[in-house]
Amino acid sequence: MTYSETTAGLAPGAAGAAADKKMGEESLAPQNVRIMDPWSYLFAWLGGCVSIGTFTVGSGLVGTLNLLQTVLAIAIGCTVIGVALMINGRAGHKYGIPFMVQARSAYGFGGTRLPALVRSVPAIVWYGFQSWIGAGALNLVSETMFGYSNIWVFFIGFQFLQIGLSVLGFHGIKWLENIGAVFIIGALVYMFFSVIGRYGDAISTNLLQAEGTWGAPFWGATMLFLGVYSTMMLNVSDYSRELKHRVGPGKQVAIYANSILPATLFMGLIGLMVSSATGEVDPIRVFASAVDNKILLVVTLLFIAFAQVTTNILNNVVPPAYAMMDVFKLPFKAAAVIVGLLAFATFPWLLVRDESAAGLGIFIQTYSAFLGPIFAILVVDYYVIRRQTLNLDHLYDSDGPYRGVNPAALIATVIGVVAALWFSAISWYASLIPAGVSYWLLMQYMPAARRFRE
Repeated sequence: MTYSETTAGLAPGAAGAAADKKMGEESLAPQNVRIMDPWSYLFAWLGGCVSIGTFTVGSGLVGTLNLLQTVLAIAIGCTVIGVALMINGRAGHKYGIPFMVQARSAYGFGGTRLPALVRSVPAIVWYGFQSWIGAGALNLVSETMFGYSNIWVFFIGFQFLQIGLSVLGFHGIKWLENIGAVFIIGALVYMFFSVIGRYGDAISTNLLQAEGTWGAPFWGATMLFLGVYSTMMLNVSDYSRELKHRVGPGKQVAIYANSILPATLFMGLIGLMVSSATGEVDPIRVFASAVDNKILLVVTLLFIAFAQVTTNILNNVVPPAYAMMDVFKLPFKAAAVIVGLLAFATFPWLLVRDESAAGLGIFIQTYSAFLGPIFAILVVDYYVIRRQTLNLDHLYDSDGPYRGVNPAALIATVIGVVAALWFSAISWYASLIPAGVSYWLLMQYMPAARRFRE
C-alpha cells in the first residue's frame, strides 16, 4: 500500500485524525501532517536525552574505566543508538504509524500488550526518578534563595506541572524542546568545565592515570549507556512519524548522533569525574559541591529541573500514554494524566540513595534484556518478512489477519530474553541474534504464524 493510500480502510474517524492534529490531540491513526523539521527534531532529541540516568551510569564506572575508555564507551553506545533509531524508525517515518500499531504485524493486536508493558514500566520508573531529581533541584534553589525547604511540596508540585505540560502532546513538546535545547547544551558545557576546574587534580589522579580495562566491563559499559536509550529505540516510530518526509535515512542518523552524543557525553563524564573526586552519586549534591557561586548554583539547579521536564515529557510520557490509548482505548490527555500519577508509585526517593546506584545499573541491564528481543523482532518483521511494505488495512483491522496473538513473536521474545539474561552484562547485544533468527524461522515454519506472514 502506498503512502497516499494510508488513510484508506481505517476505522471510522481515523482518516480525519490522520489529516490534522491539534494541540494535545494525539491519535494512533497514520500521521500525515508532520510538525517537525530537521532542526526541531534534533532539538527535541537533544532536550530529551539529558538523562540523570546517564549521570548515574557514569558515576557507577568509577574504579572500572579510565577517562579515555569511558569516552569511547559512550561513543560506541551512541553510534549503535543512532543507527538503531534510524532502522526501527523507518516504518513510523514512512507510514506515519506509532509503535503500538507497528508492533501489530509481529505480535498481533492482543500480543502488543507485551511490548506495551515492557516499554511502559521503565518509562514510568524513570519518570518518577527524574521528577524526584528535578524536585530536589528546585528545593535546593528555594533553600538557597529563600531559606525554605520541603522536598515533598516541590515533588508534588513539579509532578503536576509536568502532567499539565504533557497533555499538550507533540505540539507542546516541539516548542518546549526548541526553547530549551540551546539553554541545556550551554549549561552542560559550563558544568563540564566547572567540574574540571574544581576537581582537576583528583580527576587526573583517579581517571587519567588509571589503567582501567578494555575487557568485558568496557563492553558492558557501552551496553549501559546504550541501555538508557534502549527504550526509545523500541518506540522511535512514535517520534519519527512527526518528522517531515523529506528527511532521509542518512540525515536521520546524523540528527540522532548529534543530539544524543553531546548530551550523553557531558552527563556521563560529569558523573564519572565528580564521583571519582568526591565519592558523591546524588546529582543534586554533586552539582551543589561543584559550583561555589550562588547565582551560578541557582542557574545550574534550574537547568537540572528543566532538563527533567524535557526528558520526561518526550521519553517517559508519550510511550506509556500511547500504550494506554491502544490497550484501554483512552484519549491521549487522560492517558498522559494517568501516567503522571503512576510515577508517584515508583518510590523515587528510594532510587536516589547512594546504595541504589548499583541497583540502577542492574535495572537497566534487566529491562534491556526484554527490550532487545522486541527490537530485533520488529526489525526482522519490517525488513525481512514485510520487505518494508506494510498493509495498513490489516494494521487497523482488529478482526483481520493480525487479530489475537502471534505465537512466533512471543516464543522468539522468550528465547531472546533467556539469552540476554544469560549474558546479563551485555544483555541488549546478546538478545538480538537469538530473537531475530528464531522469529524468522518460526514465521517460516510455524503453522500458527501463517496468517501473519501474508
